[in-house]
Amino acid sequence: MLNHSPETMTSVAPAGSINRDESLQLLNLKEHYEIIKELGRGTYGKVVQAKCRHTGAKIALKILPKSNTKIKEFQREFNYSYFLSPHANIVDTYNVAFETRSSYVFAQEFVPLGDLFEAIPPQVGLTENQAKNCIKQVASALEFMHSKYLVHRDIKPENILVFDNDLTKIKLMDFGMTRKEGTVIRKMSGSIPYTPPEICEAVRNESITVSMSGDVWAFGVLLFCMLTGNFPWEHADIRDVYFNEFSGWQRRKTTKIPSQWRKFTPRLMRYFRKVLDGKADRRCAVKEIQKYINDCWVVQSKDNHQSEEEGSDSGSDHMEQLTTILAEHGISTQVDKRLRERRISEWLLSF
Repeated sequence: MLNHSPETMTSVAPAGSINRDESLQLLNLKEHYEIIKELGRGTYGKVVQAKCRHTGAKIALKILPKSNTKIKEFQREFNYSYFLSPHANIVDTYNVAFETRSSYVFAQEFVPLGDLFEAIPPQVGLTENQAKNCIKQVASALEFMHSKYLVHRDIKPENILVFDNDLTKIKLMDFGMTRKEGTVIRKMSGSIPYTPPEICEAVRNESITVSMSGDVWAFGVLLFCMLTGNFPWEHADIRDVYFNEFSGWQRRKTTKIPSQWRKFTPRLMRYFRKVLDGKADRRCAVKEIQKYINDCWVVQSKDNHQSEEEGSDSGSDHMEQLTTILAEHGISTQVDKRLRERRISEWLLSF
């Protein structure tokens, strides 16, 4: 099933590299790899660019300190990463894992252009075509994971690697939080903009059930970020004014679309309504995006800026402004509708 070739394995493997089903071998990292630079760092540990001293191959090493990583956690992440990596849009993980005196380490392909977060222009976003290219590939990776009943649980631009400047090739990475569908875990960390409301509402140490619907929510937020260069909200929580505004529209409490969403066409807003449903069991599957790929997503001109669903609110605002102007010129609007329209026309033609 796995398509890694033996040649690829030996090109990045140090002497004494281990099979993933065996016990980890204790190695001296610097004896086998030249560390070139740090690529990223987080609470998990760090990722570095390295070169194999035996073959000269450039790779990325994920290094997790033993001080805050259990061996079973390391093995789970490595096994999931290795198992999923044959997919074209999931980062390659090589059959190389070992431990040093202070850390657990495994090897992955090196991607020089960094992650998608760095490629999205802040406050602007990607072009529509770039966003479509990216979201199709992320959807493909997630569909593959979900077909194996695995949930990523940390979908965000920082976990998507970019292979070219045109964003025609990207790959999903970082499976440290990946769990099987239905696994019961405890909420440990806080919330980020990609966290679904059912997780935001949970308190620390409360039991939550891992669900693919959480990936679906993060996928929808990711698409918004790609197209705008902004977060839609800080937290999907009732205390967040931006989330409350969207939630009111999403639940059809109002027809007025929140201002930060008005650049999108009615067609794309229908998709956002499905993928960002507050009820987890009503969210569409990730593959639903395929139905919208050939549609126009972003309004093209000022004339199209108002969507169908907000037209009535916008028209009311403009009529109130016009009524105020007419009153200032001594024209009463509290008359028969036809007569009012005639008077407005006469006033406009007088200029």
